[in-house]
Amino acid sequence: MAAYLIVYRESPVRDPAEMERYQAQTRQMSGGDWKLTPRVIYGAVTPLEGQAPDGVIMLEFPTVEDARAWYESPAYQAALPHRKKAADFRAIIVQGM
Repeated sequence: MAAYLIVYRESPVRDPAEMERYQAQTRQMSGGDWKLTPRVIYGAVTPLEGQAPDGVIMLEFPTVEDARAWYESPAYQAALPHRKKAADFRAIIVQGM
């Protein structure tokens, strides 16, 4: 069953250099052994209820286990500190239908 890793950027980027490092490292993770499909990469956000996040990324994985394995992989964990320094984020995994 498909799963979605959704990352919400809660604030504007405060450190562009750190964000660039993060993006460079995560781009290198595309393809290869990871079966992920980008579904949303900072598209326009239309708030309906509550405050809109500053940005949203949504990646589709075949399963929750695949999404968690990608997030917990050594390569992503090496990139993650750069994202955390760049801005404030929330991240979740949601099981699809």
